[in-house]
Amino acid sequence: MPPPLRGRGDSSTSAVPDAYPGPEPWRRDRPTVSQPPAALARLLPDLGRRTLVMGILNVTPDSFSDGGLFAGEAAATQQAETLAAEGAALVDVGGESTRPGHVAVTAEAEQARVLPVIRSLAPHLRVPLSIDTYKASTAEAALAAGARIVNDVWGLQREPDIARVAAAHGAPVMVMHNRETIDPGLDIVADMLRFFERSLDIARRAGIPDGDIVLDPGIGFGKSWEQHLEALRRLPEIRALGFPLLVGVSRKSLLGRLHDRETKPADRLYGSIASHVLAGTLGADIVRVHDVAAHVDALRVVDAVMRPETRA
Repeated sequence: MPPPLRGRGDSSTSAVPDAYPGPEPWRRDRPTVSQPPAALARLLPDLGRRTLVMGILNVTPDSFSDGGLFAGEAAATQQAETLAAEGAALVDVGGESTRPGHVAVTAEAEQARVLPVIRSLAPHLRVPLSIDTYKASTAEAALAAGARIVNDVWGLQREPDIARVAAAHGAPVMVMHNRETIDPGLDIVADMLRFFERSLDIARRAGIPDGDIVLDPGIGFGKSWEQHLEALRRLPEIRALGFPLLVGVSRKSLLGRLHDRETKPADRLYGSIASHVLAGTLGADIVRVHDVAAHVDALRVVDAVMRPETRA
């Protein structure tokens, strides 16, 4: 169990019990006699041996960093192949922007963007595809088209039926912490523990084995600038829950704030690498990035130091 957490502030939303119990132990090695072998280990055989890189493939017209660049099927397919060739262990396909102020799209519009790309890539791409969605119907269609993993930025809580869909397909899930509103006084890691408790309960009730669950602290989502830094600083507390960790800071605005000059998303490569090197050092197993080749090189150094027993 993680160490006791203490609340910060007087409001009921920020107060945390001295000892956070949880409904059951949050350990990946809990008894799983009745559960099938985890699909995640088959899809990502190097998980835990090295820090894996997830390549971002946005097929949207309005993503904060590369909106519109890969919206067409041909351009998206070529980009996915480039990401894999540069060393991505998986490619994350998204059809709805999640940037601040984004315009929500219907499931039909989202599927019209992602399904042709997934159908084109799935038969031959040498790495698995994940679908970046919180919509159960889009997850269903994407998995049927050849995606293998569900990456949900609302941690299975916006549409809980997405967990049933993933379980029916034997698909692992990536569960991200998110909030509707920003509360700067909140102990953000304690809030993550509460959030993940609900997400894990949804996943387990749907029949998803613990070995097919990845947790994501949700850097850039529903947090103040200081809380983003706090979440990165306290990654070991989240990693102690016993689940693999996914971290994505690539090109995000919090990096721009740390620079002493105005920057566009594409100018934030160095800050992105620094953030993910830090995350890998503190326990992240997967990092989600736009610039794969540079991160693969940087994380080889991290792994040589932090995971020397896995060096070839």
